Amino acid sequence: MTNPTDTTAGLGELTITRVFDAPREMVFGAMLDPEQLTHFWGPTGTRTPIECIVIEPWPGGRFETTMVPEGAPIDDGFVMKAVFVEVVEPERVVFKQDLPTGEMTTASTYTDLGDGRTRVVIHQTNLPPEYSTDEAQAGFNSSLDKFAAYLATRAR
Repeated sequence: MTNPTDTTAGLGELTITRVFDAPREMVFGAMLDPEQLTHFWGPTGTRTPIECIVIEPWPGGRFETTMVPEGAPIDDGFVMKAVFVEVVEPERVVFKQDLPTGEMTTASTYTDLGDGRTRVVIHQTNLPPEYSTDEAQAGFNSSLDKFAAYLATRAR
């Protein structure tokens, strides 16, 4: 479920909540492990090669990925560079990206629902308008669908 809200500066906020059928430690760990992230990071129709993932999961550490359209060379990919602000295992991850519109913050909270399921709440602030289009949101949600499918293979 998404809730974009524009501010007077034209930047917005977005909150997405998803429940995954996997334990919190597994969900949290997959998001910070390049060997796992390569299987699901990016919207449908893209891939994120492991050699294009840098994860240094501590405050000040890098979080970098390159999402590449299927069949395209790595040079045609979309580079995301961020810096971790907070990493509290297995509860919370916050990172910031420098964008032309300013600094966007993404905070993800992982809640153990007590039955082998995990609720993940992703909250983004200073979201540029192009990140809140229907197409961008569909891509974000398809990435979370890929994550759910990946977790289903691991939870068995």
